[in-house]
Amino acid sequence: NEADWHANSQNKSSFISADGLHQLHIFIFVLATSHVIYCITTMALGRLKMRHWKSWELETKTAEYQFSHDPDRFRFARETSFGRRHLSFWSKSPVLIWIACFFRQFVRSLPKVDYLTLRHGFIIAHLAPQSSSKFDFRKYIKRSLEEDFKVVVGISPALWFFAVLFLLFNTHGWHSYLWLPFVPLIIILLVGTKLQVIIIRMAQRIMERGDVIKGVPVVHPTDDLFWFRRPRLMLYLIHFVLFQNAFQLAFFAWSWYEFGYPSCFHKHVEEIIIRLSMGLLIQVLCSYVTLPLYALVTQMGSNMKPTIFNERVATALRKWHQTARKNLRENRKSGKSFSSTSRPTTATSRSSPAYLLPHLPSDLSTQQEYPNSYNLCIGRCDMEGPSLPSEITVDIELQRAALEGGQTQSKGSSPQSLAL
Repeated sequence: NEADWHANSQNKSSFISADGLHQLHIFIFVLATSHVIYCITTMALGRLKMRHWKSWELETKTAEYQFSHDPDRFRFARETSFGRRHLSFWSKSPVLIWIACFFRQFVRSLPKVDYLTLRHGFIIAHLAPQSSSKFDFRKYIKRSLEEDFKVVVGISPALWFFAVLFLLFNTHGWHSYLWLPFVPLIIILLVGTKLQVIIIRMAQRIMERGDVIKGVPVVHPTDDLFWFRRPRLMLYLIHFVLFQNAFQLAFFAWSWYEFGYPSCFHKHVEEIIIRLSMGLLIQVLCSYVTLPLYALVTQMGSNMKPTIFNERVATALRKWHQTARKNLRENRKSGKSFSSTSRPTTATSRSSPAYLLPHLPSDLSTQQEYPNSYNLCIGRCDMEGPSLPSEITVDIELQRAALEGGQTQSKGSSPQSLAL
């Protein structure tokens, strides 16, 4: 080999041989392919499990649903369907809560009552109440999951670092086949249990506000219920689990292809059984249990995601915002002042997408009632409508100020920013 000859001529040795480098290239290719296929399979099976959410979403549009969820009816919190499921004797003990939530993953992990209650809480917290019958929560979750998939399918430098550690652990004397395949199983079970605990904590907070409630139980989305106040941490843990499991299967396939069986990589039959069985079990748990839970429960954070808009509206708003920033930079270069006081207090349909936001609360009392909301009712975002004019060159906040008729929002109800 030319590289080896050059190294030997300088009394040095190659860091890695040509054969070793070739084997490494094959392994990286197998690992990347396995990870992508594994993620796609997990996402496809998870969305297959979430298909019945469509019938639940359609049920919210019926008159029977509106009648059974009368907002003027008083009820005991424990006597509601949501209360009977989550407020029991074991919900008073933190230890029993975690034990019950662990086993609940395997039996009715996400029933209809949880979906409808969390949907109602999301709409009350972030949207106008009258958008309940128009907003498609399932489509919003679907778009959010598709956006998260862009993160999951990638392989970050941190994951490559873990891949190197896994290779180092897979040496003689470490017996990694006895414990390494169980690491992703423990993490995915812990994540699923935590997601179930979050639902119970929200039910407990309903009881803390009073034994009697008016209308449907209202859960309050907040980041406080998640680890380190970061709902996105759940996504990173699922990402790590999928990668680690794909690594186990890829390493098994690569070593079998390169060295055959039996070899030093497969001395024990139980090693093969453990790797394959854990890979299949984690696939089922992540697809049918953890992924649907993650898709729903992580919407209960303090902020809603930019995917609240459908693709058509989101693209138009993104283009609109980019044009506004471009014009702002040009104004600054030309020395023109661009102050908020010079902005108009009204907007036409050609200068602001007001027609896309038909139910924006205009009175301060409504804004104070929902301090964590964007004060935007996007109930028609999933409906057919005119496209946003491409020549709009004002900032996103301008359309909000224009629709409010120049009113100044109270200090306690400042809108949260939407990252487009």
